[in-house]
Amino acid sequence: MRWRTPLFLALLGFTALGVLWAQNPFREWPALEYQKFPIPADANRPAEWTRARLRYPDITGYPRNSMYGAFPGYWTMDYPRSDRHLLTGVRRLTRIDTRSVEQVVDLDGSDDIYNWPTIYGVEVGHWVLPIDQAKQLREYLLRGGFLMIDDFHGAQEWSIFEDSLRRVFPDRDWVDLPVSDPVFHVLYDISDRTQIPGAQFLESGRTFERDGYEAHWRGIYDDKGRIMVAICHNMDMGDAWEHSDDPEYPEKYASLAYRIGMNYFVYDLTH
Repeated sequence: MRWRTPLFLALLGFTALGVLWAQNPFREWPALEYQKFPIPADANRPAEWTRARLRYPDITGYPRNSMYGAFPGYWTMDYPRSDRHLLTGVRRLTRIDTRSVEQVVDLDGSDDIYNWPTIYGVEVGHWVLPIDQAKQLREYLLRGGFLMIDDFHGAQEWSIFEDSLRRVFPDRDWVDLPVSDPVFHVLYDISDRTQIPGAQFLESGRTFERDGYEAHWRGIYDDKGRIMVAICHNMDMGDAWEHSDDPEYPEKYASLAYRIGMNYFVYDLTH
């Protein structure tokens, strides 16, 4: 992964077209919530950056022998509506040149994942990473990659998440990120880290799910003090992006989710 160098930002515009030749093309996958979602006209327009979404095996047996039959996988939660809304926000709120669509990536042993500096893992309270995929994710992160984790809740889902995380980093511990960390100040100054609820809030009035009463902002640092894994536990950024155009979903949660996302992405490209 050669893109994390001081020359990256200067050279990116000149190299983007060449790099795209080595990338897997855009593809839309079957999903839990949306089918035949409209694809923007510029889906295959070359751009300097897009946020990738991690496709992973989960506790149902997906993708090989799911107990739910033709189950599309927990990794597709909120996909692709949340992704499309988020990338529109990246265009509006930053100077990052992004296309309108996400990229789905796999830990399949190929080099494709190394083309995407930022990946997103959702519903990781259901993932089950085999050793070979955990090793590749570790390699990706140590090369300079950034993983944002979101939308899992309570002690049981944390335990499932952590089991696979320990396969990725048996020698590193997660920590609670202090509000003073640069990731919360690189673009927006974020000191009020309110719990961001999912769409269930519209019916329940609760910001939490299961026993996830308190929001946790956690991470794993590399040896130079750079955050490699940003963990949003007991929160649902994905729903906040997904429903940001719903007048019933509170603006204060949606706007905070966008600011957090922008900070994480700019941090990743500058650290």
